[in-house]
Amino acid sequence: MKVKIAVPKGHLEEQTIRLFEDSGIGITGREGRRLFLRTSDPEVELVLVRAQDVADLVAQGATDMGITGSDLIRESGREKEVVELLDLGYGFTKLVVAAPEKSGIKSLADVKSGMRVATEFPNITRQYFSERGIEVKLTRVTGATEITPRIGVADLIVDVSSTGATLRSHGLQVIDTILESTARLIANPLSLREKRSKIEDIKTAIGSVVRARGKKLVLMNVPEESLSEIKRIMPGMAGPTVSRVEAKGLLAVQAVVPAGEIYSVVREAKKRGARDILVMPIERILP
Repeated sequence: MKVKIAVPKGHLEEQTIRLFEDSGIGITGREGRRLFLRTSDPEVELVLVRAQDVADLVAQGATDMGITGSDLIRESGREKEVVELLDLGYGFTKLVVAAPEKSGIKSLADVKSGMRVATEFPNITRQYFSERGIEVKLTRVTGATEITPRIGVADLIVDVSSTGATLRSHGLQVIDTILESTARLIANPLSLREKRSKIEDIKTAIGSVVRARGKKLVLMNVPEESLSEIKRIMPGMAGPTVSRVEAKGLLAVQAVVPAGEIYSVVREAKKRGARDILVMPIERILP
């Protein structure tokens, strides 16, 4: 039973394809103007589509699963018609309200009813201002939102931003953040019932890669008398694994440690007599 998965073209595409390959679902060929991707699993087919269309395709059952940003799922209005399976942790962006630096608009309190707002996210934007009792005039655009104040089309914009550098380069400043977004794995509810076993297999494979990212396996030999202190500095996911080694008075300790903590863990372990320390990459973590 084949499972079709909608994969976003554009800025999420490279990371998404790499995620599938790391999960063991590699790309083996392309068809239909390279939009249909065959994989190493004959029961899995990927379809390259616009990120904005993924939630619609999954909700309608045109594909069984899909990956897209949580901001686009919400904008589509389909969040109750799809099942979110995983937060994939990449593609981080913020949806922000921004105003020209010279406009005098420094916060939401300075926004007056009747102001013009340009955005690619009219549904989220409409709800945001409505909940705050501010009536604005929306202009929907399909790109280059940041230039609309400069050409006199809008007083404000609502747009995605990662670092804010693009906004600043166009003389804009953020006055509020509406939401934060990451890539999500979603499924059609009917497909989830009819193809549950296969979809769960795909979820497990992808989830194992997501859980492993940003983590390392640390192995070391430690003096037996230092074990309790070593446990405190490298607790691991469910406590470190400890085994006895042939050398008298030494124990082998291993644990999965967040990459950002490796420096401090190794430093503190060495202070307590740890030696023969290995730090190794992890490809997958299965619960």
